[in-house]
Amino acid sequence: MQASLVLTVLGSDRAGLVKSLAEAVTAHHGNWQESRMVHLAGQFAGLAHVTLPQEHVADLKQALQALQNAGLQILVTHSEATAQRNITPLTLELLGHDRPGIIHDITRQLAALNVNIEELESEQRAAPMSSELMFYAHLKLGLPDGVTADDVQGAFEAMPDPLTVDLNFS
Repeated sequence: MQASLVLTVLGSDRAGLVKSLAEAVTAHHGNWQESRMVHLAGQFAGLAHVTLPQEHVADLKQALQALQNAGLQILVTHSEATAQRNITPLTLELLGHDRPGIIHDITRQLAALNVNIEELESEQRAAPMSSELMFYAHLKLGLPDGVTADDVQGAFEAMPDPLTVDLNFS
């Protein structure tokens, strides 16, 4: 029987870090299914979904413990297969003046519509002409039944400090 694990990894970024994780997974007959990994402010943050035979889970956890002793924080979570959700995928790009609380305002709008955030990437960018700080976000969303892309766009455009919205269905 196959086990499905999600690994959450945090630590100081360094060359070879992902290689160490991949070696541990491979050495215990694991298969790397998907991952999201990023370097932020000198730190490494990653999520990886791996599968492996149930009988090798304890040995993999022990190998990951050795990596923790080398300065990583690793959380291993058992994942169950979930029923397919009835959602419409939507990719969204937002641009607006940067200000404290902007992520809170965005997530509040999406939660009010019962929209699930599948992925969120954000950064500050300098405006081309003024070099003023702008907020940019790229989101992958799951729209529930009854919620349209127009509903999402309208929610952002109705904010007191509206955001420019670019929608893509994908």
